[in-house]
Amino acid sequence: MSETVQTATTTEPAPAPGGDSGFPAADVVSLGESMVTFLPSRPGRLADVPSFDRGIGGAESNVACALAAAGHSARWVGRVGADGFGEHLVDTIAGYGVDTSAVRRDPTRPTGVYFRTAADRDADTGFEVVYYRAGSAASAMSPKVVPYEALRSARILHVSGITAALSPDCLALMRDLTTRRPGRPLVSFDVNYRAHLWAAADEAGQVLLGLARGADLVFVGDDEAAHAWSITGGPAAIRAALPEPATLVVKQGSAGATVFARTAEGEADTVTFEPAPRVDVVAPVGAGDAFAAGFLSGTLRGLSGEARIRHGHLMAAAVLTVAGDLCAPPARADADRLAALDDTAWGALRLGPGWTDDVSARETAPGGAPTPPAGQDDASVPGSWRGGAPVPEAGHNGAPAPQLRYGGASQEAHTP
Repeated sequence: MSETVQTATTTEPAPAPGGDSGFPAADVVSLGESMVTFLPSRPGRLADVPSFDRGIGGAESNVACALAAAGHSARWVGRVGADGFGEHLVDTIAGYGVDTSAVRRDPTRPTGVYFRTAADRDADTGFEVVYYRAGSAASAMSPKVVPYEALRSARILHVSGITAALSPDCLALMRDLTTRRPGRPLVSFDVNYRAHLWAAADEAGQVLLGLARGADLVFVGDDEAAHAWSITGGPAAIRAALPEPATLVVKQGSAGATVFARTAEGEADTVTFEPAPRVDVVAPVGAGDAFAAGFLSGTLRGLSGEARIRHGHLMAAAVLTVAGDLCAPPARADADRLAALDDTAWGALRLGPGWTDDVSARETAPGGAPTPPAGQDDASVPGSWRGGAPVPEAGHNGAPAPQLRYGGASQEAHTP
């Protein structure tokens, strides 16, 4: 882990190149495996669940779907089997507005599938997941079969460490994509450490660190850094071990996220921390991908570091408050308004199921201040709207001020 790599010189996404590649320019291209997911019809062990609902899952395609739903042009590059599951994957992802023209169908290998229980994957007990992905079509991705022209026509290329664990060919592909060369898109890399995919933790750590060093923008959780790299000293310690990327995003669970960013090689980092809003969680799966999508959306729009993190938190909160790992993001105007809250109002924010509809339903009064939903007045809404921004009311008898809240309540947590 002492190996060093040239530091990144790409700090912001350039305009997507045009030309005769056969693929239109895109804001973001993501590459990786997507699988058909079978979600239990009720809580319990896999042995006891009588039926499952079909969905889709894949870190990179989740990011593409979220960005397309948020109004960006997005392409997913992957490989599926020439089977019904592969057809379902491609059709579902395309239904979010994602360009799937670069997806290849393998006539001899199947589409990957997996089953999971309803429990949180981070829970100490109760969570089960069973993958049927060995020898899948996606595991055959390599520099020889992936259409590179579909990748080069992007402002941002988004990949993750999951792909590197699928096969030696996939690892070779990832190493090639994270090799610094002139003219490549801004490379975004989500570490996405999954211990069960790797034969040895030491190998995983070395591989993932090497790939991260070749990227321009890296997402990593502080828990991932602890497990994969044995780094436990917080965001600054992670940055010390990973100085090469121009932008490093360290996700800190319920605390929020810290971003280290520099605008030119050799310059000192600008360090930005933003706390996560409080969220009433329905299901935790997919929040990390949604956070990455929100941050990348802010990056594409040239927003400030603070706004990029807040948009990541808001996109994650949208997914956390639904049962699946994909959902419609908040409307851009609503997300912009929430991301622009002052620190006090942001700290009072609490988001529950249905919050994206709740925010959109608030109408703007003639004076510019959003009004409460129909049938409610200021006294019945936690946190009144004044001057176009929500202001928490003082509590009764010296009690703490209530939080600004949207939607219903379920399990309470923070965005990751």
